[in-house]
Formats: sequence, structure tokens, C-alpha cells
Amino acid sequence: MSLQVTVDADSAVPVYEQLRRQVTTLVTTGALRPGDRLPAARTLAADLGLALGTVQRAYRELEAAGTVASRRRTGTVVTAGVEVEEDVRWAAEGFVERALSSGLTPEQAMDVVRGALARAHPVRR
Repeated sequence: MSLQVTVDADSAVPVYEQLRRQVTTLVTTGALRPGDRLPAARTLAADLGLALGTVQRAYRELEAAGTVASRRRTGTVVTAGVEVEEDVRWAAEGFVERALSSGLTPEQAMDVVRGALARAHPVRR
């Protein structure tokens, strides 16, 4: 499969973290489903012009989070361990539908989410 990810070498975010985040997002949004195979680390490293260790680190972190599983014969595959993210995605879609049908603009709906997040995780200074 062709994994649609990009990296920005000039970003303050480490490249392995950029990869990890993008794969997690693809899984969370359903673009990658349980059982989908990721490219071999060596192949992805070559395609992106990265060191093999960089891709391997991203894959290790994804595996530690339960997003993927690496097996000798099958390679790295998306696991079913994304049920929580899937539930959240469904809840978000329901929220969006309700917010928009209630007359909120997309920006107003985002303000509601930002407010809820701020209350759940207040910034400590």
C-alpha cells in the first residue's frame, strides 16, 4: 500500500514524531483500517529519504501505543486496538451533525469543543 505521509525536515517536531502523528491520524479517521499493512520501514525510509532508524522509531512508538503490530512474516499492520479512537470519531461525527442541525456554524462548533477541552485540561502556568 502507498502510505500518504510527508515530513518537514525544518519543523521543530522530530521526523519520527511527524510520522507517528500522521499514521495515528490516518487510523483515527478510518483512512487506515485494522489489518491494513504499513510499508516496510526500509521501503518507507527510502521513499521519504529518511534514515531507517527514524522510521523504525516511529513504528516502535506506534506499536507501543497499540496502533500497529509488527510481525516477522506479515510486517507492520494496523491493529484493532484503535476502538477508543473509533468511538471518539463516531461521537465527533454525531456532535458535528447535531451542532450544524442546531444552527451553529463550524467555527461556533469548534469553539464549543475548545471550551470543553479547556475545562477538561486547564493550562497550568
